[in-house]
Amino acid sequence: MEDNCNVRRWDLLKSKLNNIPVEDFEAFIAQNPDTILIDCRKPEEHETIRIPNSKNINYLNYDFWDELEQLPLNKTYLVYCNTCRRSIRSCTLMQNGGFQHVYNLDGGLREWVKKKGEVGLIRGEE
Repeated sequence: MEDNCNVRRWDLLKSKLNNIPVEDFEAFIAQNPDTILIDCRKPEEHETIRIPNSKNINYLNYDFWDELEQLPLNKTYLVYCNTCRRSIRSCTLMQNGGFQHVYNLDGGLREWVKKKGEVGLIRGEE
C-alpha cells in the first residue's frame, strides 16, 4: 500500500497549535507575565533540568487530565517537554478541553539547549 500522505501526524497536530519559538520565549513571557509554565515531562526529568517556575504535570500519569482540570480555563499556559511530542499532545488536549490560551514551546528543551545552551534553565542536584 502506497502512503500518499506527505504531512507527518506531528506536523499536522502542531499546525493546529500556537507555537512559540525558543528565541521568542523571553518576549512572550514579558508580554504575558501571568503565564503559567507547564512541564509535561516525568518528575525525574523535571528535577534534572527545567525552566524556572514551571509546574510539573506529567503527561504520562493516569491523572494527567484530572490535574489539568484544577487549573483555570482562562489563564495563559505555555507547555513544554523535551522534544515537543508530549507538549503537542498536552496542548491539543487542553485546547479540546476548553483552555482558551494555550501555547507550545516549539522544539521543547532540546531546541532550547541547541539554541541557547543551558542559559535560563535550572539544573537539579547532581
